[in-house]
Amino acid sequence: MGIVAGLDSAPDFTRIVVCDADTGAVLRQGYAPHPVEGRPSDVDPQAWLLSLGEAAGGGLLEGVQAIGVSAQQNAVVPLDAQGNTVRPALVGSDKRAQVAAADLIDALGGREAWAQAVGCVPQAPQPVTKLRWLVKNEPDAALRTAVLLQAHDWLVWQLLGRPVRRTTDRGGASGTGYWSAATGAYRTDLVELALGHQAMLPEVIGPSDAAGTTPEGLLISAGTGETMAAAFGLGIGLGDAVVSLGASGSVMAVHPEALVDNSGMITSLADATGMHLPVVTTLNAVRTLRGTAELLGLPDLEALSELAMKSTPGSHGLVLLPYLEGERTPSLPHTAGTLAGLRRESMKAEHLARASFEGMLCGLADALDVLRGRGVEVRRVFLLGAAAELSAVQAAAPAIFGAQVVVPQPADYAAIGAARQAAWALGVSQGSLDPRTPPAWQGAAAQVLEPGEELAVGQAVRQQFVSVREQTHPNAFRG
Repeated sequence: MGIVAGLDSAPDFTRIVVCDADTGAVLRQGYAPHPVEGRPSDVDPQAWLLSLGEAAGGGLLEGVQAIGVSAQQNAVVPLDAQGNTVRPALVGSDKRAQVAAADLIDALGGREAWAQAVGCVPQAPQPVTKLRWLVKNEPDAALRTAVLLQAHDWLVWQLLGRPVRRTTDRGGASGTGYWSAATGAYRTDLVELALGHQAMLPEVIGPSDAAGTTPEGLLISAGTGETMAAAFGLGIGLGDAVVSLGASGSVMAVHPEALVDNSGMITSLADATGMHLPVVTTLNAVRTLRGTAELLGLPDLEALSELAMKSTPGSHGLVLLPYLEGERTPSLPHTAGTLAGLRRESMKAEHLARASFEGMLCGLADALDVLRGRGVEVRRVFLLGAAAELSAVQAAAPAIFGAQVVVPQPADYAAIGAARQAAWALGVSQGSLDPRTPPAWQGAAAQVLEPGEELAVGQAVRQQFVSVREQTHPNAFRG
C-alpha cells in the first residue's frame, strides 16, 4: 500500500513515525519539543503546529500517502464563530478545576447520574469540567466560545486547511464528559450545563474513516487520543489489559461493551477500533517507590529494586498499603499509607524495599480486580513505564496479577498507533482493507513473563495485602 505517518502531539513534544503501511515497520522518525517552557495549564495551540513543522523537517513526510494524528487528552481548544481561538487551550491535569468538578457532580444530581449519562464522573482534567471553570473564571471567553475541539481534532482540522467540517473519533470523544461510549451520542445538555450555552461539536466518525484529504492529496485519518493510540500501537485486543506505571497508575482493558459504574471507579472510554477501554486509576504507583527510596536514603529506583531482591516474597510479613496521596481506587481520598506487620526480624531495609514493590503491585491488582469483577477478561497484562524494567517489578508482577505479563520494548506506541490508523483509512479508501478489520501489523517486541510456579506465592502475598486492607479500611471496595 505504500507508506504512512503517525504523529503524536504529546504534552511536551511532537513525535512523528513513518511506517510501511503493510507491515508497520518504522522507516524513519522525527522529533521536536513544543516551544513552551514547563507544563503550563494554558497553551497556545500554535505551539503544537510549530513543533509539528519542526519534527517533519528534512523531507520526513516525502512519499507519505496518509497521516494519523494522536494527541494529548483532556485539552480543550475553545473557538469563536470564525474559528479563532478564544483563549489558549486548557490542557493537562488542571487542578484549578477541582471545585468546578464538584459543582458539576452536584448540578446533575450526583456521581451515579454522571456514570449513567456518560460513563464517567467529572474529574478536574476533563474537558467538561474545564468548561465549567471557564464560565466561573473567564465568563467573557465562555460567552464567545462557539466551537469545542480537543487537541487532535484541532490538529486534524489544521492539516486539512480548516474546512467547514470538523471531526473527531470515538476514543477522543469518550474522554470529554459530554459524549457517551454506551450510546455513541453527545449529551449536548451537559455541554450547556457546563458552558451555559450550546456550542458546535465535531462530528464523530468511525475508526477506519478518513477525516478528509489535504489539497495536496494526503489522506488524514480520524485521529484519536494518546491512550487509544498507544493501545492500538501495542496491538492489544480482547483478554489484554495495560497497566501503566507512572507516579500514579492506570489499568485499562479491551472490552466489547461500555461499562456503567455508579461508584465512579471505572471511566468508560472507547478505543480506536470500535471496542471499549474501561479504565481504573490509582493515585499511587511509582510515587510509592520514590518515597521508599528517599526514606531509605537510596539514590534511585534501580538501587531500591536491587535491595528489594535481597528480601523474599511477602517481605517477611511487612505489608505497605501505599495510599500516600489518599487513594482513588479504593475511594479513600483523605487517608494515608499504612505499614503493617512490623516485627523485630522484619525491620530491615530490604524488607521495606520489597514491601513497597509488593504494595504498589497489589494496589494495581485491586484496580485490575475492579475490571475483572465487571466481567472483563484479563489473560495477559502489558506493563508500561520505566519502572516496568526494574527486576523487582518483573519478579513479582506476574504472580501478584495472576496473569502473563508482557513488558514491551520502549517505543513511540501512540505515534505508531496513529500511523496504523492512517494505514487502515488508506486501505479502506483503496478497497484493500475491510472497514471493520484493522491492518495486521507486527506486535510490539516484548519480554514475556509467566507466573509459573510462583503463582501460589504471589496469591499469598496478595491475600496478605487484602487482609491488612480490610482490617484498616473495612469494606473499602463495597462503599
